Amino acid sequence: MNNPVIAVLGLGAMGLPMATRLAEKYSVRGFDINPERLALGQRAGVDASASAPEAATGADVVLLAVRNKAQLEDALYGPNGVAPVLAAGSTILLTSTVGIDAVREVADRLAADGRHLVDAPISGGPVRAGNGDLLITVGATDQAYAAALGVLEQLSSTLVRVGDKPGDGQAMKTVNQLLCGVHIAAGAEALALADALGLDPALALETLGAGAAASFMLGDRGPRMLQAYDEAGAEVRSRIDIFTKDMGIVNGAARSAGLATPIAAAAEGLFLIAQAAGQAAMDDSSVIKVIAPTRREQQG
Repeated sequence: MNNPVIAVLGLGAMGLPMATRLAEKYSVRGFDINPERLALGQRAGVDASASAPEAATGADVVLLAVRNKAQLEDALYGPNGVAPVLAAGSTILLTSTVGIDAVREVADRLAADGRHLVDAPISGGPVRAGNGDLLITVGATDQAYAAALGVLEQLSSTLVRVGDKPGDGQAMKTVNQLLCGVHIAAGAEALALADALGLDPALALETLGAGAAASFMLGDRGPRMLQAYDEAGAEVRSRIDIFTKDMGIVNGAARSAGLATPIAAAAEGLFLIAQAAGQAAMDDSSVIKVIAPTRREQQG
């Protein structure tokens, strides 16, 4: 493809920075059901389309940034789905975490119509997405991988093809999310304990980040866990309900494999409690408030 056209469907927290990054190199069309997100895309150099089919018509690669399996199926086969307008040989690039079985089902359906699916779930967050600094784990056939390689390289700093079929990327991302979810939950417990023991949580976070207890999630989510107690709460970068969904995928995959994952199950329970408490749309760092609803200094 000399001058490929990329369609990005879903300009949410991850879709918009990815579209912006791709627009630095490619002609990019974007669509989102939220007019505000569409307007933000336009200001970032993305051509706004009036509908998903309009964006996908004639596109060489259609990038889907959806939230879950239901949104994936709707984006392709719903009333305004793009599957009918995709040319034979076109490539769908799925960057979302929706589960192994869901991807394999959709891939088989697309393949029957002569289209390719690149299973390429991403990890890294919105800032890294905008900088082309994502970890992307890919499961795809040789042909599909070659068709999407330029786009994948533009978005990633670490690109790993873990297998030659759709679903393999989801499998690797499932393992990744097990650790991410557990690390968020463990970080929340640690900072809540520091506060309960009379320590300055901010100083505890700084100290922990300098030693063997450090992790990416502690360093990234830790400051926002402390902000979760502010009146405005923490800035929303990754929602509670996303990790509720992802940890459900993790534990479902483990059960299917006959593997016990008790620590992941405990982390999922924490996110479920937060969601049930009305925190679904809050930043996932706010899970600390399930463990400690208030800071020590706020008590009494």
